[in-house]
Amino acid sequence: MISLNLLLEANLNGLGELIVAIMVGPAILLSIIAIILRLTKKIKASKIFFILAGVYLLISFGFCGVLMVA
Repeated sequence: MISLNLLLEANLNGLGELIVAIMVGPAILLSIIAIILRLTKKIKASKIFFILAGVYLLISFGFCGVLMVA
């Protein structure tokens, strides 16, 4: 039988790394897509993906950064 104390204890190991991965991961992926599009001469689509990556970083550092500090 599982002890009640075991269910009440929370293991938060790796939570900081998960938040950082959520903050930076999609922006890196969008940047890689933008670089691939730039190499295939689709300049307009590449610029849009670079802008999306920048906006994602701006919003994620603002929102997740506040969550990490608090």
